[in-house]
Amino acid sequence: MLYLQMFVAAYLFLSLLLLIAVHTRSYRGIPKPWGDVPLISGERDCTMRSFFVSVSTIAVLAAAAVGVQAATLEEVQKDGFLKCGTHIENPGFSALDSKGQRIGFDVDFCRAVAAAVNVPEIKYTALTSKERLPALQSGEVDLLSRTTTHTMSRDIQLGLDFTVTTLYDGQGMMVRKDLGVKSAKELDGATVCLQTGSTTELNITDYFRKNGITFTPVVFDKQPDVRKAYDSGRCDVHTTDISGLAAQRSLMKNPKEHLILPEVISKEPLAPVVRHGDNQWADIVRWTIWLTMAAEEKGITAENVEQVRAESKDPEVQRMLGKTGTLWTDLGLDAEAPVRIIKTVGNYGQIFDRNLGPETPLGLERGFNAQWIDGGLIYAPPFR
Repeated sequence: MLYLQMFVAAYLFLSLLLLIAVHTRSYRGIPKPWGDVPLISGERDCTMRSFFVSVSTIAVLAAAAVGVQAATLEEVQKDGFLKCGTHIENPGFSALDSKGQRIGFDVDFCRAVAAAVNVPEIKYTALTSKERLPALQSGEVDLLSRTTTHTMSRDIQLGLDFTVTTLYDGQGMMVRKDLGVKSAKELDGATVCLQTGSTTELNITDYFRKNGITFTPVVFDKQPDVRKAYDSGRCDVHTTDISGLAAQRSLMKNPKEHLILPEVISKEPLAPVVRHGDNQWADIVRWTIWLTMAAEEKGITAENVEQVRAESKDPEVQRMLGKTGTLWTDLGLDAEAPVRIIKTVGNYGQIFDRNLGPETPLGLERGFNAQWIDGGLIYAPPFR
C-alpha cells in the first residue's frame, strides 16, 4: 500500500510538471516541438481555463492519494481492533502467560494505544526481526512494538516513523561462567549465536574488527532458536540487547550458570514504529507514550488516576487528563482517553516494574530509563 501511494504521488507530481510546461509554452507563444501556431486572445483564455481545471483535477487526486494513507485511526476504530506487531517469545517484552494471554513491556504500549483510540480488541502478530518492518510497511500491522532500534537508515529509507524511545538499551554479550571469560576482549576465535535481520550483526562485527579479534557467527531467523542453540552448547557467546539477554537467560535450563559481560558495545534506543505519512496516527502513539511518562513524574497511577483527575488543582494535570482544554479532542480522540490509558496500563514506572524490574525474572534496574528528575532519560514534553 505504501509503495503504491508513493508511485501515485510521484506520477501526479510529474503530470503536473508536464502540464505546467506545456501550458507555459502555449501561453507565451514559445514554439512547441510539433510546431508553433500563434494564439489569439480567446484561445489564450481557453487555454488558461483548461490549465486551471487540469491543475485542480490533479490536486484532488493527490489529496485523495494522501487521504488513503492518513486513515489509520478511522480504519482501526471502524474495525474495532488494533493490529500490533510484536515478538514471538521474549519474556518481559512479549510472551504468552499461563492463560494464553500476551503480556510484556512492548505489549503494554499496544494496550495503551488501543485504550487511547477506544477499541476493545488487539490482534497481535508475532514477527521475527526480518519480518517486522515489512509487516508494518505492507499494512499487515498498524503499530510495531517490538524492541526495534531507532537508526538513521531505518528512519529515512523505509517509509517509517519512529515514535518515542520507550527503552534506552545497548548490545551486550553473554557467556557461560565456566568459560572463564570476564571481558568481551577475551573472546578471540569465539563462536557467536545471533539473530539475523537486526542491528546485532553489524554491531558485533564492528566491535570485533575494532578490537582486532575474530569470531565465527552462527545465525538464526528466530530468537528462540538463538537461545536454544547457545543453551545447547553450539556457541560460546549469545549476543543481543542487554535487556534481551536477561530475558533469554530467564528461559535457559540453568540461568545462574550464565554471565552477561560488562561491555556495552552499542546504543540501542528502542521505540514503537508507525508508517510514515499519517501524522495523526504517529501523534496519537507519541502522546500516548508520553502520557505514561508524564503520569509517573506527576505521581499518577492506574489506581488513583480518576481521583487525581477529579481533585487535582495542577493546571497541567488537568489538561493532561482531559479535564480542561482540548488537547485530546484536537488529537482526534475523546476527553476520556487519557484516563482509559492510565487505568489500562498504569504509568511508565508501573509498566517497567511489572515487566522488567527488580522483582521480575529479568531483574533490570531503571538506569537510563529512570525519570529525568532521577538522573535518567525518561522525559515527556509539557502538556500545554
